[in-house]
Amino acid sequence: MTRQIRVGKIKIGGGAPIAIQSMAKTDTRDAAATARQIRGLEKAGCEIVRVAVKDLDAARAIRDIKKKINIPLCADIHFDYRLAISAMENGADKIRINPGNVRKKEDIAKVARMAKRKKIPIRVGVNSGSINAVDGMVKAALDCIKVLEREDFYDIIVSLKASDVVTTVEAYRKFAKRSDCPLHLGVTAAGPASTGLIKSSIGIGALLLDGIGDTIRVSLPGDPREEVAAAKNILQALGLRRFGPEIISCPTCGRCQVDLQRVVKEIEDRIETQRYPPSPRLRRAGKDTRTQVKIAIMGCEVNGPGEAKEADVGIAFGKGAGALFKKGKILYRIKEKDAVKEILKNI
Repeated sequence: MTRQIRVGKIKIGGGAPIAIQSMAKTDTRDAAATARQIRGLEKAGCEIVRVAVKDLDAARAIRDIKKKINIPLCADIHFDYRLAISAMENGADKIRINPGNVRKKEDIAKVARMAKRKKIPIRVGVNSGSINAVDGMVKAALDCIKVLEREDFYDIIVSLKASDVVTTVEAYRKFAKRSDCPLHLGVTAAGPASTGLIKSSIGIGALLLDGIGDTIRVSLPGDPREEVAAAKNILQALGLRRFGPEIISCPTCGRCQVDLQRVVKEIEDRIETQRYPPSPRLRRAGKDTRTQVKIAIMGCEVNGPGEAKEADVGIAFGKGAGALFKKGKILYRIKEKDAVKEILKNI
């Protein structure tokens, strides 16, 4: 198990829930726009946010941004260690340095001394774009950690990201055998959304299934809220965290005799917008019923009855109608036009 550190109020490593991260895509110097985008990420479920700090004006803007957001902020530093010092002076909750371009030991040591004084963790963020090959990435991370630990600094997170999935996975696996530092997972520069989502899911998912990883960021172009949604889906698919009901549905084939995709889409949309209040018993236990429900929406008699029976609420369609199941028992038959209403009523 990795050691545990804190980023603001968020625990990373040591068995803590795997935290979701994203990165603002605004110019950090525009504090208002950056804070506005971060608040959107907060609503989407982001737990730690990173901002690019490319000059001193961006570092100083952190002070204003922090006043308007509620989640911990990580300052992303490249080339100039002095930007890390300024970011910490202006309220950053975490620093990311890249040992591929912040190379001088005395500069890294200065960052460590300030971070120790401020009680701020540091992410040693290795990228294949700065350091080639798996062994080179692992060595760069370990060498940087040695410098930090010589300053009696141990609040360290590590990432070893490549745009290639196999390189990424191999680097993390090798490093995990040699260190107990918490690991930030991700596939960097993963490409357009269609391929980036697949590469990130495979790379992050493979490592999480190995028991490797303490916090994740899915790197996608466009609206960063899509990164948060993808991270949630990865964690929920692996059974590591639950964020809402799980919907199971078949892909449909020539046996399907209803507009199954319409029913699935309507249920999905309604779940996103409608809150189901927990029962008094679950409220006392601190559980939200929305995160516990498994819903099966199946289009034919092959797998439909079995999947519907195994779900909390399920429907197995035939021709224009289906059998509604709840906790393994058939309640009644419903017509296709009433399916959405009846499924929602029984969640």
